[in-house]
Amino acid sequence: MLTAVILVVAIILTVLFVFIINKYLPRKAKPIIILVFWGLAIFFGYQIFQSINLPIKFDKIKKERYAVAIEQLKDVRDAQEAHRSVTGKFADDFESLIKFVDTAQFVITQQRDSSYLEYSQVYKIDELKEVKIIDTLGFKSVKDSLFGSSDRYKNMAIIPFAQNNEKIDLQADILDKNGYKAAVFIAKIRKDLILWDQPKDLLAQENEQISVDEVNGTDIILGSLSDVSTNGNWPPLYDTKKKN
Repeated sequence: MLTAVILVVAIILTVLFVFIINKYLPRKAKPIIILVFWGLAIFFGYQIFQSINLPIKFDKIKKERYAVAIEQLKDVRDAQEAHRSVTGKFADDFESLIKFVDTAQFVITQQRDSSYLEYSQVYKIDELKEVKIIDTLGFKSVKDSLFGSSDRYKNMAIIPFAQNNEKIDLQADILDKNGYKAAVFIAKIRKDLILWDQPKDLLAQENEQISVDEVNGTDIILGSLSDVSTNGNWPPLYDTKKKN
């Protein structure tokens, strides 16, 4: 904003100089000097346009790329939750997570109520006992359940838009919460890897974001190693976007 104000003032002064020169300078010297100042006015005008347009363009690119990255992190979350439901823990590297999706199966079960009579030694009569029975109906591929015919999970370790195919930082652990041991994981994508080709000053401002409507900090984060959570640090607007 300050830069735009300075540029506006510069244009006003340039136009003022052109007016003064046109009025008071000798006729022979006027054309060259006027052309120089008009050139400066055009240059400063372009700089004003850029100072306004670049942040708008940056914000559009940022949101488009974040949306893709967040959808990918949601795929990681789905795969990790499936991994925990089958193995009891989260995967701590993408190689094992992708292999799990490729090969693992969910057990399809059905729960039903049942009852039977049991003789009571205390009351000397038959007592009705109610139980729940879980029947195994079959198995279903984790891959088919989560991704259908898509094979996008095979590349879910690669950060989208990254210059050198950098990978998402994935860690898993067992957290002790007041004696209760819980599986936890965290997946992080650095903003500067997604926005590496954007203006450095705007990227620096983005890394310092603090707002309920923005992805705060230097990373897009899913999960936590210090809390039992599989939530992300992005605002709700990214959860309303549909997958393509």
